Amino acid sequence: MQYAVANLIFTIIDLYWWVVIAMAVMSWLIAFDVVNTRSRVVYSLWNALNALTEPVLRPIRSVLPSLGGMDISPIILLLALQFLRNLVAGQLGGMG
Repeated sequence: MQYAVANLIFTIIDLYWWVVIAMAVMSWLIAFDVVNTRSRVVYSLWNALNALTEPVLRPIRSVLPSLGGMDISPIILLLALQFLRNLVAGQLGGMG
């Protein structure tokens, strides 16, 4: 049972990790005008990624100092996810 719970937690963390990566890459593609949010598919994907990540990124951004337009909140979130994964693995007996 413990193994199954740990695997479920790791899978959720890993999926969210990839959502954050996708959001960061897509923000760069939009910023450099590689993709256009006037496209319905791009707009829908961007909205979905923002809906999944903004509730977590917003508090991180509120405590980070301004770095001249550079947003490092996704990096902080990825580090926190890795920390959480390691914490869960440590609590569940070195799994992961």
